Amino acid sequence: YEEKLLYGEGDGALEQAAQGGHGVPFSGDLQDPPGCSHPGPRRALNWVLPSLPVKYMKEISPYFKNSSAGATVSWDPSPSALQKRSSPLLPPRELREGRTVPLKMCYVSRKCLPADPEHRYLEVCSADGRLALFLRAKDEATAQSWLSAIQANASALLPRVKEELRAQLAGAGAVAGRDIKHVGWLTEQLPSAGTRNLLAVLTEKELLLYGSLPQSREAMGKPTHSYPLIATRLVHSGPAKGSALYEAELSFALRSGTRLGVQTHLFSLENPRDLALWTRLLVDGTHGAAELVQEVSTACTWKGQDCTLSIHIDKGFTIFTTEPGLSKTILLQQPFEKLQMSSDDGTKMLYLDFGGPEGEIQLDLHSCPKTIVFIIHSFLSAKVTRLGLLA
Repeated sequence: YEEKLLYGEGDGALEQAAQGGHGVPFSGDLQDPPGCSHPGPRRALNWVLPSLPVKYMKEISPYFKNSSAGATVSWDPSPSALQKRSSPLLPPRELREGRTVPLKMCYVSRKCLPADPEHRYLEVCSADGRLALFLRAKDEATAQSWLSAIQANASALLPRVKEELRAQLAGAGAVAGRDIKHVGWLTEQLPSAGTRNLLAVLTEKELLLYGSLPQSREAMGKPTHSYPLIATRLVHSGPAKGSALYEAELSFALRSGTRLGVQTHLFSLENPRDLALWTRLLVDGTHGAAELVQEVSTACTWKGQDCTLSIHIDKGFTIFTTEPGLSKTILLQQPFEKLQMSSDDGTKMLYLDFGGPEGEIQLDLHSCPKTIVFIIHSFLSAKVTRLGLLA
């Protein structure tokens, strides 16, 4: 098992050996190598493993990710904090050399730089994005073993995380009262070919995305992205054709209808189990949100008259007008079963065809119609699921 350690400037001999691609082996009593005046690696190795090769790296900061652009990754937690979290059997001197990443909601991945044909690398980041470890195991099997062990222990802490987030949601304003269905890390594939890690919180009605684990009600109420499930659609799930094993082939794509148009996100995961879980939760979540919401309404103009379009999961489509002090006047009402076609112009117009004598209905929604279009699809998909059919 190897760890990339940075303990300041080493002697020239050690640096030259590292630049030449040769590790400096340590075994037995772990004595300092010839020409190395810095004792840090030896002290650290005394409690990591009894036999371990260490490579000197003058600059490794490009390999670390940080949620805050330009911020420095913290590598020096206070000794008192380490003492509380670490084994009391470790001497204070060795505690000062330790690196501790809390497992609660930590991010762990094998998809990290640099590219390694032997697939031995691991990346472990704390939930707040401040601490990061970039590790290399002796072989692929060991790397997978460590990945599984870290994930298993982090998963055991998930119920506690959910309870803490529920308490924060209780006072987080607009998202209050939403039950948390699942929490987990997703790696977003950015259009610029880069990636970023997002913590996804799935509630009964929304998908909330955060750059790090929210630590307060205020942070919980300010997600990086928030998408209503009823206006969100899963459009792809599974491996991409022709992709290599350790590329981001285990992925799913989401499209959300917003007032600004359609927003698309492509997320990748570490293993098929997580991919299957998120796929099922998102599909079921969209149907569940449709059943909870039941009905949506929006202002529109039809045939030059200001009116309201109401879409109900059971009652279908209703166009009506209301006058102060008077009951609403229904201009048109059609069930979902009559809908033959729906489309939009991507700007403000929604087109509905129920096959009736009035022909195609053209509704001016005064804003991007994509949200309503996605909601119509979610209602239809939920109704099909009710019948026990595959949407």
